[in-house]
Amino acid sequence: MASNSTIFLFLFFVTPFFHNISIIADTNLIEKTCKDTKYYNLCVSSLKSNPTSAKTRDAKGLAAIMVGVGMANATATSMYLSSKLLSATNDTNLRQVLRDCANKYASADDALQASVQDLAVEGYDYAYMHVMAAADYPNVCHNGFRRYPGMAYPPEIGRREDGLKRICEVILEIIEAISNNW
Repeated sequence: MASNSTIFLFLFFVTPFFHNISIIADTNLIEKTCKDTKYYNLCVSSLKSNPTSAKTRDAKGLAAIMVGVGMANATATSMYLSSKLLSATNDTNLRQVLRDCANKYASADDALQASVQDLAVEGYDYAYMHVMAAADYPNVCHNGFRRYPGMAYPPEIGRREDGLKRICEVILEIIEAISNNW
């Protein structure tokens, strides 16, 4: 019978080996899932930076994690727009556009939340539809600025809009790959 110290030494040296195999497998899943996406680097970096990716065993789980990234973007943008609204001048048109934009990004977050539920029950068509809606809400915000001549679309909002659209594009491509293999 092995002594406690022998078992400890065995576990001490072998456990990291198996842990590294798990990391390699997870990295391979992430890279395989992201390989056909338009924004490969965004996909890989987002998934690798999320600690729950290491526990995810399929592309559906990785899609849900990317949805979480999109939700974080939409929520942060809605909060950013709300804070700009508070500090906005007395320009009632600007205040209205900022309020509308904040609401649209909140709606994008809601649509992404719905897509997580759809993914959970393998309702890929509905998940796809909700992510497409989330990607389109920033357009409504952008168009709000166009309604008023001379009102410039702030570069920071444009950067955030682009980010959400790219995240949604990655999610859509993952969902499409899952549904094609389903």
